[in-house]
Amino acid sequence: MNSLYRDSRLYKLLAANTFSSVGTGITMLSLPWLLIQKSGGETLFGYVALTMTVIMFLLTPYSGMMIDRFSRKTIMLCGEALGFTIVAAFAFIGFVGAEYEIWHLVLLYGSGVLYYFLFYPTLFALNQELFDSSQYKQLNGIFEIQGQLTTVVAGGVASILMTKVGLHWILAMDACTYLAAIYCLWKIPYHREIRSVSNVSFWHKMTEGYRYMRSHPSLFWFLLASFMPFIGVMMTNYLHPIYISNVLKEDGSVYGTQSMVYGFGAAFAGLVIPFFIKRIGNEATIVINVCIYTLALTLFLVFQHTLIFYMLVIFTAFGNAGTRVARSSLMMELIPNDKIGRVDSLFRAVGLMIRMLLLTVFTGAVSLESVMVPYAILSAVLFVSLLTVLGLMKTVKKEETNMRQAM
Repeated sequence: MNSLYRDSRLYKLLAANTFSSVGTGITMLSLPWLLIQKSGGETLFGYVALTMTVIMFLLTPYSGMMIDRFSRKTIMLCGEALGFTIVAAFAFIGFVGAEYEIWHLVLLYGSGVLYYFLFYPTLFALNQELFDSSQYKQLNGIFEIQGQLTTVVAGGVASILMTKVGLHWILAMDACTYLAAIYCLWKIPYHREIRSVSNVSFWHKMTEGYRYMRSHPSLFWFLLASFMPFIGVMMTNYLHPIYISNVLKEDGSVYGTQSMVYGFGAAFAGLVIPFFIKRIGNEATIVINVCIYTLALTLFLVFQHTLIFYMLVIFTAFGNAGTRVARSSLMMELIPNDKIGRVDSLFRAVGLMIRMLLLTVFTGAVSLESVMVPYAILSAVLFVSLLTVLGLMKTVKKEETNMRQAM
């Protein structure tokens, strides 16, 4: 553990992630709120989210192959540079006096979603590549804390800026954070040989991760079920702004504050979950946190008060973040680094299919002013996931032992 804290690469990665997360986080909090304030914006936002989910699903096999084949540092640098170019261009539009149209907001939101889509899987693979397996639990906890504290900062700043300054100022600040992230990443010593990959069909790329996981079916279903709290968070990113506006009858400051509150809950999970993992193992930690997330999400159906809303956000944050730290540690410890991108892309692809289905149903429900129906559906899905991880916990623990012995 001490060697981890003496590694300068850790601090450069943390700095890069902090800069990009704060800037992009403020922008990505502001855009959905601005969109749903437009006439018919709630339904439009649903269709935009659905469209981006389809695009990510189509790109997932290629991103997994790219992460396993090319320099992960180069991929991250290219993503930061492209993000800077787009955000700076739209900031310039605002500074010259042009008014932002709906299509501007949609393009900005789409580019931000694609940035996240590329950045975090690449960071996950890069961390596994750079650091020792004995450091994975602590490493994932550190990045969870850092990531969520930046969410706190982004949420707090967004709750102020959304009502005080124009979008062009927010975008200008975002552009500066991209530049800072590029500098931090550039300073990381890293070299990776380009790996040749034969030309294969789209379907072959889609199933590469499956071909690796099919010899471990219990592990596959356990990991997939443990992925559901994250899908729940993605769905509530769409639902919460509408819930706050239509059910709680609150304004944008509450939306920004809930993001800040979420960050505190998730950061606390990043702090304590590595100790839970050491005591009870990855599998049991996952089960406990999926349970916490499921119960907290279900209570959104029962209580519709702003203060209770914040409390439930804290518990969902803890449950999701705790599940992610344990799940990431389990994957990093068991899956070879040269396959981690493709295996991770398998779960992301399946998750995106589930999100597409849910978004289709949820957008229709929201258009009928039935925002509580999606929360009920999510609750049912999470209970199925909880029963799955609970039923497979002992089997996966035994399988983990066998896989470690074979390494």
